[in-house]
Amino acid sequence: MKLSKAIVKLRVPIIILTLVLMIPAVFGILNTRINYDMLTYLPDSMDTVKGQKILLDEFGKGAFSFIIVEDMPDKDVAELKGRVEQVKQVDSVLWYNSLADISVPKEFLPEKVYNAFNTDHSTIMAVFFNTSTSSDETMDAIREIRSITGEKCFVCGLSALVTDLKDLCEREEPIYVGIAVLLALLAMLLLLDNWLVPFVFLASIGMMILLNLGTNFFFGEISYITKALSAVLQLAVTMDYSIFLWHSYQEQKQRNEDKREAMAVAIHQTFLSVIGSSVTTIAGFIALCFMSFTLGRDLGIVMAKGVLFGVIGCITVLPSLILILDKPLSKLSHRSLIPDMTKLSGGIVKIFPVFLVIFVLLLPPFIYGYAKTNSEVYYDMAECLPQDMEFVIANTKLSEDYDISSTHMVLMDASLDKKAVKKMIAEMKEVDGVKEVLGLESLLGSTVPEDILPDRIRSILENDQYSLMLINSRYHSASDAVGAQIDSLNNILHRYDPSAMLIGEAPCMKDMIDTTGRDFEVVNLISIIAIFVIIALVERSISLPFILIAVIELGIFINLGLPHYFGQSLPFIAPICISTIQLGATVDYAILMTTRYKAERLSGKDKKESMKTTLSASIPSILVSGTGLFAATFGVALYSDIDIISSMCMLLARGAVISMLLVIFILPALLILCDKPVCLTTWGMKQCVRK
Repeated sequence: MKLSKAIVKLRVPIIILTLVLMIPAVFGILNTRINYDMLTYLPDSMDTVKGQKILLDEFGKGAFSFIIVEDMPDKDVAELKGRVEQVKQVDSVLWYNSLADISVPKEFLPEKVYNAFNTDHSTIMAVFFNTSTSSDETMDAIREIRSITGEKCFVCGLSALVTDLKDLCEREEPIYVGIAVLLALLAMLLLLDNWLVPFVFLASIGMMILLNLGTNFFFGEISYITKALSAVLQLAVTMDYSIFLWHSYQEQKQRNEDKREAMAVAIHQTFLSVIGSSVTTIAGFIALCFMSFTLGRDLGIVMAKGVLFGVIGCITVLPSLILILDKPLSKLSHRSLIPDMTKLSGGIVKIFPVFLVIFVLLLPPFIYGYAKTNSEVYYDMAECLPQDMEFVIANTKLSEDYDISSTHMVLMDASLDKKAVKKMIAEMKEVDGVKEVLGLESLLGSTVPEDILPDRIRSILENDQYSLMLINSRYHSASDAVGAQIDSLNNILHRYDPSAMLIGEAPCMKDMIDTTGRDFEVVNLISIIAIFVIIALVERSISLPFILIAVIELGIFINLGLPHYFGQSLPFIAPICISTIQLGATVDYAILMTTRYKAERLSGKDKKESMKTTLSASIPSILVSGTGLFAATFGVALYSDIDIISSMCMLLARGAVISMLLVIFILPALLILCDKPVCLTTWGMKQCVRK
């Protein structure tokens, strides 16, 4: 109470300090780099990651792209190639004139090599960059190459994907936040009892969102998924705390004539109420940090930090704003559109066995659907972009015109015997789905001695330590077929050079598939254990955590099981994150319901009467909170053209509704059914067993 009274007394300095902190927060946001490459979150210990680093540090080559040029004479293509080579970040460009320049007649080039660079109406060149795949410099280079090459040219490769993804995100993100704010505001205007307080909530939460995003500066960079979702999620998740404070303040004003005393009590009660739910929510987000795929850590830390800022804002900034605006707030009250819940509460309690049957019937099909959805996710980031994006069009042309769907790179010892290399290449060409293997040995053929190559040509594919080969594959990245192909290629490669590395988008994707499969199980287990322990401590009960988690997990099973029955494939990161976020975000509803039920039972009422009172009091708060989370995410899901963002927001919106319904209908039935064991295993409730 001393702290609460101090906050009330210092309300004006608190607002001034918060506004002053907005200035460095904005600078922090502007200077936090956004990472659009999912593959950079792979563990550093993986060979593919080590190989990419060696390729850049030792070989001077980082990103790699193909450029397809349509309906252009060879002399113009040669001129275009020269202009591309002048782009600052371009290390080298490989086209068939890279070899023809040495005065070898074109006929001397192997037919397969010539065909690898040409079709009837187009030609292709390979571009190596001296910067990494997703660096800002590489993205600038991609944009410059596109401006140089014009409409007849198409740039493929992961760097082109990252560039298009960044441009699309930067166009959409301000609209995400606008949609989330507008729809959440509409929900609160309709469901709360005051016309002004929703704007006060948004002002308070908005300042905390800016502080959260501004402090990301200390991490150096965050992922685009974190940036796109963090503001929306923080708005939705921490709205509950604002609602708790407002309702508590309104209640205390009826008991205390002094509004400052009423607010001090409200702050104290709100802090005690939200501490349990906020800690469980934070625990859910922190569980993501245990992913070896470090995107989870990125999202988990930022969201956990957002919840913490939300709690701080709720007990400092929001009460200060409400007290300062108390007069206009008092004049703009209105009746909430939520009707009295007494009849509904009585009906739910009366037929509670029906909801127990529904609970049992829902479990088998949705546990099955949940398992199938997790096995049907996709990993190919190209699938998350609209089909009219430049990268998607370019990759489609590469696949249709050249029968190339992915390209692997081999980094091997330059001193390896040349005869052994040729034998290895021959074996690799026999692997299913391999279209061609391009290295010095295969490019030259048997008629051209390697010794006559000038250093500038040799340096494209070889240096003193390493030799580089390209393997063009007919199989798409992240497919089962390319995974088997990579295993076969690695077996061949390591027989000839145990230290050699197969790198590139598809090998990295394969590592990501293996990594996230393990992560999903680890994160789920940690989040459930952590939240179980916290609920047990908050509720002082052994049995209640089982009941609450059973209800919330059913909500997760339903939410993530529906895509299987709808025939939808989710991006791989969605089930991992959503199961944890939904568990952490919607446990608030369950704790609210359970805490009130315990209080009613301890007051002397029997279990059914206690549940009627609990439902009447809790349903309005759950409806406002759940509708707010739904509104903040559903509009973004409908608007976004990026499937990762759209899918995750749709899952969050649907999960809010599902969890809300389960807590209102299923949780009361389980609490009534298990009332006796709950009373026996909950601290201070043994005397309730006989009531």
